[in-house]
Amino acid sequence: SDMWMLALLWMTVTVTVTVVAGGGPEGAVQFLAVGDWGGVPDPPFATPREVATAAAMGRAATDLGADFVLALGDNFYYKGVRDEWDPRFQETFERVFTAPGLRELPWFVLAGNHDHAGNVTAQLAYSRHSPRWHFPHYYYSLRLSLPGTNASARLLVLDTVLLCGGGDDFGAGGAPRGPQDAEAAAAQLAWLRGRLAAARHDRYVLVAGHYPVWSVAEHGPTACLVQLLRPLLRRHRVTAYLCGHDHNLQFLEEGGVGYVVSGAGNFVEESQQHGGAVPPGALRFFFGAPASPGGFAHLRLDAHAATVTFLEATGRVLYRVALPPRDL
Repeated sequence: SDMWMLALLWMTVTVTVTVVAGGGPEGAVQFLAVGDWGGVPDPPFATPREVATAAAMGRAATDLGADFVLALGDNFYYKGVRDEWDPRFQETFERVFTAPGLRELPWFVLAGNHDHAGNVTAQLAYSRHSPRWHFPHYYYSLRLSLPGTNASARLLVLDTVLLCGGGDDFGAGGAPRGPQDAEAAAAQLAWLRGRLAAARHDRYVLVAGHYPVWSVAEHGPTACLVQLLRPLLRRHRVTAYLCGHDHNLQFLEEGGVGYVVSGAGNFVEESQQHGGAVPPGALRFFFGAPASPGGFAHLRLDAHAATVTFLEATGRVLYRVALPPRDL
């Protein structure tokens, strides 16, 4: 068990994404962030919102540019997948995200609570079956080099369910109930601390997980992450934390960190029942119109700013914010 613990502590999966420069004199790294997109377990296995969001992501990839997609969890409703040959990979993923602008893009994937209701190791193993699907470990690090500059950015991908525990969606069960394996949770946190320290020279550092730190919506802030993650994000001057879980689009800013909620890939919910649970003035943008066909976020990292654009599946730009480079 000690050897296993050490192995887990030092296991850092660093995937280097080589990026083709975007438009303009200086290149950028660009990606789409979509959460809670995982269809339904009954035919046709995709919702109209998922289909509309997938089409709009294709248009955004073509019009704005994108180098990859970040999937923010709840990839397969409601109980994840059974094994690496589960037909849901085809029905809810491969056959839905077929727009020309999306076909060639790699997806970097993390697990949500609904994925953990099934077999997450099968989602890891599916990386061997699909050239699009990259899920190398429960948590991992991506190094992004900004073309045309000597600057780099870092994207640290977490498993917040292993960190905080499960909890059901849609009412019953509610908040995460604490990690099933305290040792594994501690190892992930130690890994994150090490990665954040190692990223001190990166121009931008992004952290992604399924559960929100701050959210005004149905689930609201995740107490476990407010306690464990928020101090690290602030101390290491992280540019932004990206998540899903709440089925809407939100931007909050607190303590110099941007908080992006992008959980509108399959459901859209308007509740702001936790509006009083976030720091006063933190919420800058919220979109959860029940009639909306869904939405996602586009991120562009260049030498001057990390720009977050929230898009509705209609193609409409809902909100845009530019976050400054870290003071190095």
